[in-house]
Amino acid sequence: MPPWGFWPLAIIGVMLFEISLGASPTGRQRLVRGWLFGAGWLFLGMGWMVQLTPPGYLIAGLTYAGYHAVAAFVAPTGRWRVIGRPAAHTLAEALRMSFPFGGVPLATMGISQVSGPLVGPARIGGTILITWIVFQLGFALVGPSPGVPAFARRMRPGATGAPQATIGFLAVIAVLLIAVIAPRGSATGETLSVAAVQGGGEQGTTALEVPSSLVTQRHIDATATIDIDPDLDLVLWPENTVDVVAFAGSRELDEIAAEAARLGVPIAAGVTEDANDANRYVNAQIVIAPDGTIVDRYEKVRRVPFGEYVPLRSLLEKITSEVDRVGEAVAGTGPAVVELPDGTRLAVVISWEVFFGGRAREGVRLGGEAILNPTNGASYTGTIVQTQQVASSRLRAIENGRWVVQAAPTGFTALVDSDGNVVERTAVSEQRVIRGDVELRTGFTWYTSLGDAPFIIAVALVLLLSIWFSSGRSTSAAYRADEPAAASDVDQ
Repeated sequence: MPPWGFWPLAIIGVMLFEISLGASPTGRQRLVRGWLFGAGWLFLGMGWMVQLTPPGYLIAGLTYAGYHAVAAFVAPTGRWRVIGRPAAHTLAEALRMSFPFGGVPLATMGISQVSGPLVGPARIGGTILITWIVFQLGFALVGPSPGVPAFARRMRPGATGAPQATIGFLAVIAVLLIAVIAPRGSATGETLSVAAVQGGGEQGTTALEVPSSLVTQRHIDATATIDIDPDLDLVLWPENTVDVVAFAGSRELDEIAAEAARLGVPIAAGVTEDANDANRYVNAQIVIAPDGTIVDRYEKVRRVPFGEYVPLRSLLEKITSEVDRVGEAVAGTGPAVVELPDGTRLAVVISWEVFFGGRAREGVRLGGEAILNPTNGASYTGTIVQTQQVASSRLRAIENGRWVVQAAPTGFTALVDSDGNVVERTAVSEQRVIRGDVELRTGFTWYTSLGDAPFIIAVALVLLLSIWFSSGRSTSAAYRADEPAAASDVDQ
């Protein structure tokens, strides 16, 4: 996983997991080793969460590792495990990305593979398909017997043995080949010149520690360094750069409008406004035209549990007063797209939403020709969240065949092309503006058209079939196939 990751290690980790399980572990062994596999992966990959909520970090790690314990338990043993185990653990990840409280889709297999050769299938089936590929490769490389030598012996010409590993390999190769020719969207022939603003400042600070006026001023100052350019089309500010009771008629709107007027382009700014209740607020991205009018706005739909709202608040308030530190963001209901004064439509996902493939996909399906990701990771020290977010922006770019512009107050601010390559990226805490010509694109990838559901259903069917084939009389045959070959058999 970023920030430490090297993509082959994910496959090696799955291989070691398969070796630890072997052909016919007991139910207890499957549960314990499945949990340990998930814990070693998720407690490290989601280490950022301890800064948000230490109790939540422990509970999430214990719970999500439990998903993989259950997956290991329900997957078939014997030779059909090489097909069933990848499916079971892929379904565990699909569940983790959606349940409970909307899921926590960080530290995913998709994020781990974004710099490797297995990322292409994202344009077919998103993170779910990449997850299955990694698991299928890892389990097939050392299955259906728990050791490479035995596997190599089975694959000799004329050798007898289970064909499941071959089936798994061929399926992966087929998907990788199809990904090469799968639709990627197409260029419209037009570009959008964007300036993404990073105001700078110290990481590991919260809104309670840094006055909102200081954050706004840093971004005003950074924007003031942009020279007037007739080719410039849009200035993008990060999430939460303005915090007001009401944005309309505010001094902050006047200051932003003055910069928009100076540059002659709209500015899309991240604004936090009070809702009706004093402890409730709206997190929005608002487009301000050069004449000071508010052209469009998008209100964040996917909220961070225990960061932007507290699930089971009434219950937790009886246990700890710490929940009072967390406000209640009002979930938006509008489509994930904003329109610029010239009619250009851009998909928009605010911060946390970039980890959910469906949010960017919705904006692209509604006509978004590029994707904006205003975000705010200033409250986290280190770069676990920041690097995984850039990786997620790269995934969203590949999945939808669109460029992504990510802007953060303290980093990382980045420009990503439609193939997932990082064109430019800032450093942490610096004040900087990055400029780039974003290619506007149209057309849908298969993932944009289909989403996750067909692939989740397909993986579930594969798991059910593998369990069915491994049951009854086929079970005993499977166990016999995994027994060490006799010396006479090897000689033959």
